[in-house]
This record gives sequence, C-alpha cells and structure tokens, in this order.
Amino acid sequence: MVVIGQVRVRVSVIIPTHNEAEAIGRVLADLPSDLSTEVIVVDSNSNDGTPEIAAKMGARVIHEPRRGYGRACLTGLAAADSPDVVVFLDGDYSDRPSELPSLLAPIIEGSADVTLGSRLRQRSARALPWHQVLGNRLAASLIRLLYGLDISDLGPFRAGRADVLRTLALQETTYGWAVEMILKCSLAGFRVVEVPMSYHPRIGKSKISGTLKGTAGAGWFILSLIVRYYFRRRRAGTPRPA
Repeated sequence: MVVIGQVRVRVSVIIPTHNEAEAIGRVLADLPSDLSTEVIVVDSNSNDGTPEIAAKMGARVIHEPRRGYGRACLTGLAAADSPDVVVFLDGDYSDRPSELPSLLAPIIEGSADVTLGSRLRQRSARALPWHQVLGNRLAASLIRLLYGLDISDLGPFRAGRADVLRTLALQETTYGWAVEMILKCSLAGFRVVEVPMSYHPRIGKSKISGTLKGTAGAGWFILSLIVRYYFRRRRAGTPRPA
C-alpha cells in the first residue's frame, strides 16, 4: 500500500520490454519506489539480458512470448495484484519515471480517471522524429474533431484507475492499444486529462518509429481505428460526449 498525501492506494507499474538491456536499469532506478506497490516488466523474447537485469533490480518479470505492445500491456494488467491505479511506462528511458508523481496527481486528487503524458511541449531535440510528431498531431486532431476530447498527443506514459481499465475491456494487441484506451474512455464518458511530461531520445532503436515501414503501418492503423470507432458509435446511436 502506497500513501500519497492522505490517500492510500495500490499502484502497479507495467513496463513492456523487448531488448531494452541498455535502458531498463535506468528506468527502474529512476522509478520512485515510494509511489509503486509493484513493478511488472512484461518481456517479449528479449535476448540481450533485459529480463535478468529487471529481476535483479526487484521487478516482477513476466515472459510474454507473443509479440505486440498491446498484448504486453494486457498481460501485465491481467497479472497485476489488486491495484487501484495502473501505470504504463516504456522501457527505453524516453519518458522519465521520476515524473510519476505529476502523472498520478489528477487521479489521486479525483479530477481524472485516466491521465496521459503529453510529450509535445517539453521534448528534447530529436527525441521524436518529425514524421512521428506529425502523425501524433494528426491523430490527436482527429480525436478532438470526432470525439470532442481535447488531447495533443498519444504518449505511452499513462495511468488509469484499475476499475476504469477493466470496464473498458481493452482488446487491441498491437500499437493500436494506446489509442483504443483513449477512444473507449471518451465513448464511456470517463475523464481523460493530459499532463505535460518531458521526453528524451530513447536508448536503443525504436521498434516502430525507427523504420519507415513501422511508422507508416502504425500511422495508418491508428487513424483507421479512430475512424472505425467513430462510425461504430454512430451506428449504435451513442451520443457524442459534451
């Protein structure tokens, strides 16, 4: 049990990894130990010693042989030990785990159900390639237009009330998982709040944005998912959130 202010909460931190040996030690070392009840590293077939490093540093390591960012997050979520709040954090040290208090604050204060770390205001030079910045802005603009949700980024550093995440019944197993959470929150009327976060060049090579094929594939999938959920809502007659 973690005490934040006068509130006692159980916070589970889930970190998907695949060959993050250069970074995972710094991620775990910078994670405020007094703010997390458990740290779960969900590793997908790393062959560089990532899970061994994580285990030595006290993380609970779960091996998930099936590839997919969303699948790793869902595996970690299913394995979490009765959390009140769940945090999702990449293992490449591009987000700073030390900023976790800012991410948790709106949830603990009761003003948000899900918080998203926005990378676009305080990012370091070259932290995000121009095509990824453009894709994120396009996706966020489309979400604002179709769903009325005021967001600027689809950042991976995020937190959510565990009961809300269970209600959403998330299913996407690839990079669409991150946007699925946002869309379903909007459709269900949950409160999504962005929190400005710093963002830095990742350690190691990106599995998605580092390649033209990965960037194009992720962008197309995310944009089509946004449109698909919108028309699914219209067919179902779900009212647009105010």
